[in-house]
Amino acid sequence: MAFWSELPKNKESLIRLISKLKTIIVAPLFLVAAFLAVASLIFSETSKSSFPPPIDPQRVQDQDKMTWADYRPIPGANWSDPALKPGRGFKLAVVAVDFPDQPFVITRPKGSDPFGNPQVEPIPRDQVPQFYADFFTKPLPVNHGLNIHNYWMEISRGKFGLSQVDAFGPYRMPKPYWWYGLNEYGQNKYTPDGSEAAGRLERDCDELWIKDVGRDLRKEYDAILRIYAGYDETGVWMEFGIMKFKSKDDIPPEWGNPNPRMPRWVPTRYVEWTSWLAGSQQWGLSSMRQGENSGTIAHELGHFAFRLPDLNNNPYVQPYRRAAAGTWDLMDRGCFNGPGGPHQRWVVPPVAGAAGPPGLMVRNRMACGFIRDGELLTLSREGLAKSGLVVAEVTARAVDPLPGTYTGINVRLDGTEPGDRTPPDDPATNPLSPGIPNYNFYSLEVVQRVGFDSFCPDNGVLIAKNKDNLRGNNGGPNAFNSYIWVIDAHPEDINEVDYISPNSEKVMRTIADYRQLNDALFHAGPDSGSRFEFVDEPNRLHFYVVDLRRNQDGIISYTLAVRSLDGPGPQTRGLQLRTARNRLKVKKELIPLTFTIKNTGSPAEVDPALHPSDVSRHLNQDLYRLSLTIEGKGWEAKLPNALVTLPFGQEKAITVYALPHEGCSRQAVLVLKASSESQPEKKAESRVTLNL
Repeated sequence: MAFWSELPKNKESLIRLISKLKTIIVAPLFLVAAFLAVASLIFSETSKSSFPPPIDPQRVQDQDKMTWADYRPIPGANWSDPALKPGRGFKLAVVAVDFPDQPFVITRPKGSDPFGNPQVEPIPRDQVPQFYADFFTKPLPVNHGLNIHNYWMEISRGKFGLSQVDAFGPYRMPKPYWWYGLNEYGQNKYTPDGSEAAGRLERDCDELWIKDVGRDLRKEYDAILRIYAGYDETGVWMEFGIMKFKSKDDIPPEWGNPNPRMPRWVPTRYVEWTSWLAGSQQWGLSSMRQGENSGTIAHELGHFAFRLPDLNNNPYVQPYRRAAAGTWDLMDRGCFNGPGGPHQRWVVPPVAGAAGPPGLMVRNRMACGFIRDGELLTLSREGLAKSGLVVAEVTARAVDPLPGTYTGINVRLDGTEPGDRTPPDDPATNPLSPGIPNYNFYSLEVVQRVGFDSFCPDNGVLIAKNKDNLRGNNGGPNAFNSYIWVIDAHPEDINEVDYISPNSEKVMRTIADYRQLNDALFHAGPDSGSRFEFVDEPNRLHFYVVDLRRNQDGIISYTLAVRSLDGPGPQTRGLQLRTARNRLKVKKELIPLTFTIKNTGSPAEVDPALHPSDVSRHLNQDLYRLSLTIEGKGWEAKLPNALVTLPFGQEKAITVYALPHEGCSRQAVLVLKASSESQPEKKAESRVTLNL
């Protein structure tokens, strides 16, 4: 260590020392190489830019890498506060049942069952019903404060929540667990005793419950959550099937049918096989029968309380069909959001994957009645062609809109039929096809990783096409509901590993995997790693992500713009671009340069009936596209933002950067250009000569 502490501190002395070492024959060659390497690290000219960071970098965090440390509470909000009463209360009964051959997992010693559960110390059987009733509805240390009441209160801003939760049981079911679990997806004949499984848990469960209470309580509750001992097959079929065993013939006896004459595997929903032990568990389904590993109960309440249908696709069957909303909505695979991602949904109690579902997208919030009057800016496609550009701010959906902003922007695809003029394509050959082109409007909203959106993979702007009818599939092979269709800023394959197979091979995520939409959000700025604009040529619309700001609590609002490709509006468009000095003496370092852009146009009277919402205050701006070049050997220039909005008659300072590199020319000419997006022929430029 003392040797390295004597390393010369300047270039000249280091070079002299290396020269001497070369002349000493006995000097170890590795020592010379070491000095040369260090010299290179210390004194070589770096090729890396010294420009400021992007204004809105895309930082996608994969679900597999998320932990509870990623959760960030909403500033100043506590939707679990029992003093807060929901506008619409919901009465929930929690009925817990186990089986002669399957005790509650949570009653076993920690980590003792074949799946490696439970993750906590055992709970006595007689306390299990209340444990799960509390786990799913109250803020507790074991659930990290997140629960389904908290979820719905936060998403609805207090409009909807659980007003009464009662626990019943435990009850012992009359038949083995597999009698109820082997009744789906062609599994019925894989029973140990050769019978054909046809059990339906709800019937036997409710008979026990009614007999115990003395009357039929089912109509006294808005929903019944039947918690059964064991697992939802949806959370274990993959992890304890194809991810654990090389083939169905490699399943060991302890994971197979108790009858050694029967196969050790069973068919399952998405693929050909899983282990018998995993497949003999029940698939949760929308009846709200849920295993002890289920984290999707908030999703099931979406069905029961608001009649929201599923959005999820089948990611494993060909021809592949891309996910509709993916990680961004509760009713798609976003219900799998949580620490560890989708392959951690086998955990009991469910505190990993699916423990932190996302919010609802604009379309579903509209269906639930969660958007207050005035919070949504609704535009007309036909109106945009006559009114001109609309500019507005949108706040992160996890909180109420900040003053002067909205929770989202909708653009109706109105006018002559067809409303959606997207050319039809073939979903059998195009896995990215949204299917039948019968969408009715676009929505723009902002996602920020805060509150229940904490386990979304990115912050940014979410653009989607939507249908007025919540039901109806997208046609073609492997059709599914797609009344919301996210526009993917990165439609290319995300090229991420799904899991490592038992053969130690990397199994990639299919193009239909919902996590393909992890990088779907749009971002401001030309070097974010994402896109800042989207053009729908057939529907004659252009969407822009212009800029963003954060308030004192760190909540994000984006400036968004929308225009028609069919008309600039009646406003007069114009601009000026100037700089204080057109010739500067500079040093060989990062050089900030300030220009001033002015909107020299003027507003015009616009018919207020052109749009469903009042847009009068959103038509008084123009949007300018900027471009920057620099002429000179060894010089580099950077434009932080390629877009700027500006009210009529006002001006704004724009800062750009120039950087001279080693060996650059003594002089460079930097040119900033700007043009109106509404009328591109309206343009201006300004030049600055830089002299070292």
